[in-house]
Amino acid sequence: MTNPKFPAFSEWLATTGPSQLIQNVSWIIPTTQTLHIICISILVGAIGMVDLRILGLAMRSQSTSSLSRRLLPFVWAPLPILLITGAILAIGEPARSLENLAFQVKMLLLLAAIAVTLLFQTAIKKDEAFWELTPARRTWAKLLAVLSMAIWIAIIFAGRYIAYMVQDF
Repeated sequence: MTNPKFPAFSEWLATTGPSQLIQNVSWIIPTTQTLHIICISILVGAIGMVDLRILGLAMRSQSTSSLSRRLLPFVWAPLPILLITGAILAIGEPARSLENLAFQVKMLLLLAAIAVTLLFQTAIKKDEAFWELTPARRTWAKLLAVLSMAIWIAIIFAGRYIAYMVQDF
C-alpha cells in the first residue's frame, strides 16, 4: 500500500526541525486538524449549496449565477488554509500521509474538484446565464454538480481513511 518512492523522503522529512516541532508540541496536530475540518465544512457546505441549486433541489428562487457569486468565495477562501493545514499535518507525520494511498487519492481528487469548480466558475464569469441558456447546458451543469458532489464526498472519505489505511512499514 506504500509507494516505494516516498519512504526515504518521509524518513528525512520526519527528522527535520519543523516536523520535530509538530511531532513534539502536543497541541499542534489537534489544533491543525480542527482548523482543517472547519475549513472543509465551509468549503463543502458552499459547494454543496451551489450544486443543490444547479440540481434544482434547493434555493430555486435564486439564479445559479447569483448564488454562485455569493457562495464561491466560500469555496476559494478556505482552500489556502486547507493547503497550509494539510501541509502541517503531512510534515508532522510524513509516513502516515505521503506514503498513504488514501492521501495520494485525496490529492488527485482535490485536483479534479478544483478543475470542475474552475470549469463551472469560468463559464459563469464569461456569461452569467451560461449554464441556463439551453437544455444541453443545463444538463451539463447538472452532470458537473453531481460530479462535484461525488468528488467532494470521496475527498472527505479519503481524508478520513488516511488514519485507517494499513501501512507497510
